[in-house]
Amino acid sequence: MATLMNKPSRRPASRRRASSWRRYLGLAVLAIGILGLAGYLRYQRQIHRYARRAYASFRAGSLTGREKTPLLTGYSVHGIDVSSYQGKVDWATVAEHNVRFAFIKASEGVTLRDSRFQRNWKGARAAGIYRGAYHYFQPNYDGAKQANLFTRTVPLEAGDLPPVLDVEAPEFHDVAVMRRGVGTWLRLVERHYGVKPILYSNYSFYKRHLAGHFDDYPLWLAHYEVESPKLPRDKWIIWQHSDEAYIPGIRGTVDFNVFQGNFESLLALRIPAARSGKSN
Repeated sequence: MATLMNKPSRRPASRRRASSWRRYLGLAVLAIGILGLAGYLRYQRQIHRYARRAYASFRAGSLTGREKTPLLTGYSVHGIDVSSYQGKVDWATVAEHNVRFAFIKASEGVTLRDSRFQRNWKGARAAGIYRGAYHYFQPNYDGAKQANLFTRTVPLEAGDLPPVLDVEAPEFHDVAVMRRGVGTWLRLVERHYGVKPILYSNYSFYKRHLAGHFDDYPLWLAHYEVESPKLPRDKWIIWQHSDEAYIPGIRGTVDFNVFQGNFESLLALRIPAARSGKSN
């Protein structure tokens, strides 16, 4: 009787292929994990920031307007800046929580007036908060026209803080043209009110485009996720250390600032009676 010969089994080859597939998959997962960890370590501040913003947006509907972020230690004079984005502000409540000054958005570009400027402007003063106004600079529009819009919008008075130019919009074609527009705005507004304006910008934009060009003007620096600004202390007078803080009286986030100096120094920064601008 003939002996039946067993056919070679294919299972060992299948197992080898499965083993190889699992090995390659494991190496791919390991590589992705290493790259992910490296990216996280490099960009962890930004990642944490996006996560906080996402969470803040998620819980926005449950906010009461009584939430409070602790004030930054090491500074005695604290302030905020607001625009229509903050909605209705209860200035009397804000003033009860150690907010000594507030900068209020007045205008942007050549035509935009902030819809809540007048209410915020009057409300801050009525609450005893020292107020200032700022213009958001659009670099592709004429600097003189932007200055004209601001001076027609803001009736600065004796006791108010100096006007502010917010320069941070990155959409421009020529940095030299942008700087000329900034210089024009600063000169015209200083001539109108008789007081030197404050220049506002964030750290990276300032270092890249403005440093060394407007050193005669006081600097208000935005720099987040740091223990202190990287610029020397003699380069700035106000530090915006957070744009995701809470203060009772405002439902939602608000920018937090500290003034470098004591309260008497802040008062000395105000516009004297002889220099207050005339409203048009």
